[in-house]
Amino acid sequence: MDTSSPSLRVGVVGYGHLGQYLVDRLLKDGPGLGLVLGFVWNRNSEKLRGLVPAELILEDLSSFANRRCDVIVEVCHPQIVREFGVHFLSRCHFMVGSPSALSDLDLNQKLQQASVQSGRTIYVPSGALWGGQDIQRLNDGGALKAVFVRMSKHPSCYRLRGDVLADWQEGEGKRVLFRGSVAELCPLAPNNVNTMAAAAVAAGTLSFAGVQGEIVSDTELKDYHVVEVEVTGSDGFSVHTVRRNPAKRGAVTGSATYQSFWNSLLICKGHGGRVYLC
Repeated sequence: MDTSSPSLRVGVVGYGHLGQYLVDRLLKDGPGLGLVLGFVWNRNSEKLRGLVPAELILEDLSSFANRRCDVIVEVCHPQIVREFGVHFLSRCHFMVGSPSALSDLDLNQKLQQASVQSGRTIYVPSGALWGGQDIQRLNDGGALKAVFVRMSKHPSCYRLRGDVLADWQEGEGKRVLFRGSVAELCPLAPNNVNTMAAAAVAAGTLSFAGVQGEIVSDTELKDYHVVEVEVTGSDGFSVHTVRRNPAKRGAVTGSATYQSFWNSLLICKGHGGRVYLC
């Protein structure tokens, strides 16, 4: 990289496992890649003490503009996208780590309008989605007919609303928790179906309501998550991929997704006022 080129200032919103990974990479590898950590915000700022340089801790997220970042990365919860997404886009590019929030049609429209008006980009990381850009190309070419995504995980890895999995027991095997549109799935499992949400973004003509998904609890999956994607195009075209993503028991995010997010962040340098799958 040309060391004379200006550095990209990055704000990280959220300090869970994924946020910690991105902050560590930014501090360690960022300068050599033209990336500078502008701030880190976490709902509980005490969690940052001793782990993040004091001058980089942002106590009040509403004052994010004072840090003059070029891109803000959200890796915590869809609620942050709802509360701050439009505000972020008024100042910088925005990488949405919780794209399940985009299943809200009104919010989605407001974010896209803010993106067009500001000329700044809404980045959606592909995460655990394999072949997302291929889906997008098929969609843009008018040849995409259907997308189905199945996510299978150990029951301890799910963070679902309600008591859908309250009675799970070891050794019970597979249990289909829900099958339907991604628009219906996102509110049920906002922290677990971001891969499906990324697929819905790629398949824009189908929308969240048109992309179908299924979440499966499987007590045999103690070391990895499984993501299956079935894509149907015109003239009999079809693709079926199966991705096994190593993951510890209880982990919401598979380990390979961490590197995927980092690779996505390296792309966030401005692609105009639009939604961009990275």
